[in-house]
Amino acid sequence: MAASVSELSGLGLLTWVYPPGLVDRVVAACGCAEQRKRLLPARLVVYFVLGLALFSPAPYLEVMRHLVEGLRSQGLLGAWHVPAKSSLFRARQRLGSEPLRVLFATTAKPMASEATPGAFWRGLRLLAVDGTCWDVADTEANGAAFDRPGSGRGSGRSAFPQVRMAALVEVGSHAVLDAELAGCRTGEVTLVARLPRSLGPGQLVLADREFLGVPLWQAFTATGADLLWRVPANRVLPVTKQFRDGSWLSQIRASSGPARHQPVVVRVLAYQVKDQLGEEAAGVYRLVTTLLDARRYPARQLAALYRERWEIESVFAEIKTHQRGARIVLSSKTPDGVRQQIWAHLLVHHALRELMLRTAATRGLDPDQVSFTETLRSARRSVTVTPGSFSP
Repeated sequence: MAASVSELSGLGLLTWVYPPGLVDRVVAACGCAEQRKRLLPARLVVYFVLGLALFSPAPYLEVMRHLVEGLRSQGLLGAWHVPAKSSLFRARQRLGSEPLRVLFATTAKPMASEATPGAFWRGLRLLAVDGTCWDVADTEANGAAFDRPGSGRGSGRSAFPQVRMAALVEVGSHAVLDAELAGCRTGEVTLVARLPRSLGPGQLVLADREFLGVPLWQAFTATGADLLWRVPANRVLPVTKQFRDGSWLSQIRASSGPARHQPVVVRVLAYQVKDQLGEEAAGVYRLVTTLLDARRYPARQLAALYRERWEIESVFAEIKTHQRGARIVLSSKTPDGVRQQIWAHLLVHHALRELMLRTAATRGLDPDQVSFTETLRSARRSVTVTPGSFSP
């Protein structure tokens, strides 16, 4: 981390988080390295695709000019010139989505330390899981690959196909640690079931009520991670042991299959949410957790901690509203192009969040005090790059 914060913007930010050597290795591992010298080598196309996400929804040629401006001003381009839009389009197709997915999988690691405010609780790293959907271009290929949700008006269908994404997020840094993509007819539970691969001991995963089921619970706990999940309103959780803090031990069972004969022991806590005037709101929240020790993990603190789950909604807003642009439809006309765009957005968000965490640390701030939108604007304003660190 030798570069100063002011240098880490535009292409400089992208090459700091995703160094050219790493990009080259990923491209080669995916079999996408060019066999002959091209005006648009694979390395440059990777940064161009990231640039499309950084400057979304700017058009192709404008994004490429942004990326090469700093290089040209430093005399690093030589006779190289910006290609035609059709060449950029073909280069994106040639690259595909796999290098972006692999680059994300290689670099999407936890960022926060125990000194990061809001990142840990009693030694456990706080994570959250949830899902969201992306509107994509209305083409026959995208419709066939991703399908369309119902419009909510009888038998109507949405105007756009949608990609469903499940994500695992580090609460304290807002870093997306893992993600899965599928068509909108694939349920969130199915996608979230693929995320335990990124979990391990020393983590506490927060999740909403639609995810509470024995198979998914067991898949997550098998990793050694602890869980704090909300309970559906109609779930019956009988008391097997009562604790002084009001929580109790109970069991959850699978509704079908062999697992229905193997109940899972959980600790339950119930609490009433109060509004801003201190009045009790309607309904009672219930949570279940793997943290069975009521003395070490008090119910009142767990109830307060669960509010951190909503941080994942802020992450989705950062990516889809501020970074991509509000109500912007992903422009790629092919399913692979759509996947490429989504992985690029996740990679850019990761880079911005890494810069924000660094900025917060150098200023002694909580990362929540650093503005995501201002960081994004700053990254777009400048395209500084360290001389000699990158060339087409």
